[in-house]
Amino acid sequence: MNEEKKGHIHPLTQVITEVVEIFKELGFVVADGPEIETEFHNFNALNVPPDHPARDMQDTFWLKPADSRKLLRTQTSAVQIRYMEKNTPPIRIIAPGKIFRNEATDATHEAQFYQLEGLMVDKDVTMAHLKGTLELFLKKLFGESVNIRLRPSYFPFVEPGIEIDMSCSKCLQIPEKMDKCSMCKGTGWVEIMGAGMVHPAVFKSVGVDPDKWRGFAFGIGVDRLVLLKYGIEDIRLLYSGDLRFIEQF
Repeated sequence: MNEEKKGHIHPLTQVITEVVEIFKELGFVVADGPEIETEFHNFNALNVPPDHPARDMQDTFWLKPADSRKLLRTQTSAVQIRYMEKNTPPIRIIAPGKIFRNEATDATHEAQFYQLEGLMVDKDVTMAHLKGTLELFLKKLFGESVNIRLRPSYFPFVEPGIEIDMSCSKCLQIPEKMDKCSMCKGTGWVEIMGAGMVHPAVFKSVGVDPDKWRGFAFGIGVDRLVLLKYGIEDIRLLYSGDLRFIEQF
């Protein structure tokens, strides 16, 4: 009698589950929101200007009829808006979910992929809390040898905004091949996420007093975490449906 093959948990599901458990240990709860969003929750409340390129058709899937101003969400940041509308601070949430971008598919880009939004709001939140939280998270996910660095950047919904780089996990394992590394291109660092302190305009859009409350937010691509954690070089493999790929996990 042939033994039935057991199923495999998809690597995306594995990583999301692991990430959720890490943040639960830090006191965060999971929040959710719709994949079909309003312009207000996806753009306006997040302080994205009316003329921002992200609103254009090349980036956003707008739904018909056009006057409905509804779209497939381009970021899970919309979840933080919905959560703050219904809940008063202090707040600690993460929001994993699928997002959609109208862009060409290649080894590092997909038209749909998974993102994880994080938000913490309290009276005395600082950039130090943001750095410490994300450093602890990445060390738990990738190992204690991981280092991070912060670089100034711009995102409409945070001020100041930063990009966070992580030391290349592949180079840490095989340092002699760093100059040929496909992940970091020989730099030793991989751009991992955008983050920053919540912009006062975002707080005002949901009725939170920015003079009383402060917060940090971050957004990270779950697919990118999977590629880095398992050394996968083509994001399209995650959505291929090929059992030979899935059975490796």
